[in-house]
Amino acid sequence: MAFAPLPPERWAGSPQRYPDPALRGLDPRFEPYLQFNAAVERLATGFRWVEGPVWFGDHDCLLFSDIPSNRIHRWDARTGAVSVFREPAANANGNTRDRQGRLVTCEHLTRRVTRTEHDGSVTVLADGYDGRRLNAPNDVAVAPDDAVWFTDPGYGILSDYEGGRADAELPTAVYRVDPDGGLERMLDDLDRPNGLCFSPDGSRLYVVDSGETRSIYVYDLVDGRPGDRRLFTDMTPGTSDGIRCDRDGNLWSAAGSGGDGYDGVHVFASDGTRIGQIVLPETCSNLCFGGPARNRLFMTASQSVYAVYLDVRGA
Repeated sequence: MAFAPLPPERWAGSPQRYPDPALRGLDPRFEPYLQFNAAVERLATGFRWVEGPVWFGDHDCLLFSDIPSNRIHRWDARTGAVSVFREPAANANGNTRDRQGRLVTCEHLTRRVTRTEHDGSVTVLADGYDGRRLNAPNDVAVAPDDAVWFTDPGYGILSDYEGGRADAELPTAVYRVDPDGGLERMLDDLDRPNGLCFSPDGSRLYVVDSGETRSIYVYDLVDGRPGDRRLFTDMTPGTSDGIRCDRDGNLWSAAGSGGDGYDGVHVFASDGTRIGQIVLPETCSNLCFGGPARNRLFMTASQSVYAVYLDVRGA
């Protein structure tokens, strides 16, 4: 399919006509999710490479990482102000919340996954496996049983820009931290496992391979363990990064490296059909649902953070 760019004036700061042309329906199933009078907004810009958005409804704010700047930032929904939540942040990448409301973070520099407790102290959930150090945990999701799953593609040890250059000690993989603290390697069949998320009912695990295949794969979970890998969608000519599901089971995928008209967010029905797009002027790295009704999609994209209101809630 062709991916048509938006005119440059779309992002020049002038008012936009509704419906916003950045919101593209490719299938009738996408239309019910669009608000006629809601446009894509740029909330903040001027960062280096933003990642890991996570919504904190109890504080009415969004946290997100700027990996090269070694910070986690806080965007206040009431004032629109951006402040530093944590610095240094160990070149933090992916973030999420567990079912007790605690922040879980993947750290490139320390090559570990941590949990920030309610009192502000930090607990290390994983930093090594089989006697060797993890490479550079990337993205993280919490399963319905409260287990923490994370990917370790090794991007954070490729240079000193987003972590620290080092040799890999382990193969790229997906891991699971049990609620009791045990660590297990769950998948090692992907080149560069990146974003991951669960279907609303917890029966499926979706994992992005941003390496050679540039695809998203799906695994049926049986007793909490993934079965055989199946191709969910091929993301060429670009690739995917972070992913999330909505309550209806659609998959929302950050997309980039495909150029104007491709970069942004691609939306897939549960059968793998691409049903919609949100076109952004920058490569999109990750996304999450938030807001009081969980119907606002927040998107981290290269140097900026974007958001749009939808008529669907995050899973």
